[in-house]
Amino acid sequence: MSHSTSVSPAGAPGALAPDNDPWDPIDALRRYGRHRLTSVEMTVSNLCNMRCEHCAVGDTLVWREPGKLPLAHMLRRLDEVEHLQTISITGGEPSFAASTMKDYILPLLRYARERGVRTQINSNLTLDYDRYEPLLADLDVMHISFNYRDADDFHHIGFARSPHPPPREAAARLYERMIANARRLSDGGMLVSAESMINYRTHLHIDAIHRLIVEMGCKRHEVHPMYPSAFAADLPMLSREDMAAAIERLLASRDRSVWMLFGTLPFYACSASPSERELLRRLRETEGVTVRNDPDGRNRLNVNLFTGDVFVTDFSDVPAFGNIGSDRLDALFERWLGSELARSVSCHCPAADCCGPNLLVKEMYYRETDFSVRQAVL
Repeated sequence: MSHSTSVSPAGAPGALAPDNDPWDPIDALRRYGRHRLTSVEMTVSNLCNMRCEHCAVGDTLVWREPGKLPLAHMLRRLDEVEHLQTISITGGEPSFAASTMKDYILPLLRYARERGVRTQINSNLTLDYDRYEPLLADLDVMHISFNYRDADDFHHIGFARSPHPPPREAAARLYERMIANARRLSDGGMLVSAESMINYRTHLHIDAIHRLIVEMGCKRHEVHPMYPSAFAADLPMLSREDMAAAIERLLASRDRSVWMLFGTLPFYACSASPSERELLRRLRETEGVTVRNDPDGRNRLNVNLFTGDVFVTDFSDVPAFGNIGSDRLDALFERWLGSELARSVSCHCPAADCCGPNLLVKEMYYRETDFSVRQAVL
């Protein structure tokens, strides 16, 4: 089986760093003057050994899953994406089944490496290290969720939705294994990026969580506010003031050797709030800190490898708008951009390098706001 590798991603890959984040849709906007499909996310598993209370795809998790589409078909569709720069692999826990790792994940990573495309896997890192070691050769980013101060937090949060949660001692072993795996992979040269959610549990302790992430050897701390979505729709929500206070707490205590990446913030340079604009100014001007525009629907689509259905994101209530069985991904992306829903969040402010709110943020805070008539105050 052979696959075309003649199509190169836009621009030289370079080292992933605060000034080089190819997942940010602003990159394609600068290069092409419009949104382009440069990133494809694939859901390769609905299996997971955890049931986190905040999991965005928790209602899709199963204990036994059906077969997946042939990988060859997915690779052909990736070949057709003209400006592909990144792929992301998600679940469930993508590495839960050894067969998924062998037959899907490792070949996808080799394909990406040959094509010069950056890669990320979303994992909980709680399995034996031998499951992850083969990834060192080709994976760029190991993305994990880390919202804990200790093993007790891990037990309460990580198995909150489990019908049969493990004993505290068993959960503690998984917690320690996750930390050990992160350290070993980081020592092996992989960029381990730990994501924390600013939510009702973490906002007062986000600085302590940051210190643990640094101790784990992670080179990047990714921080996102939590919004009510799907499986996590019933969890308590924070005010924007509490979110901002948590970010200020992080900025005051962060380890400057670690790249801090914020995403899906509800704050914009066109805000009427001076305090929110001042916070954004600090984020823009602080070395080693970046604010990523949301990729979903801007430069990324999600493909479900069980059905071939294509979504704007893996956790949204927005239904599938195509299938790789009959459509090219670039064509589906153009179809999405032409939809009324996409136009409702179609906003780009070059002065602030901002693509505006994503669907969740607009629904939560800006339902009646027309961002196209607002201007940044810098």
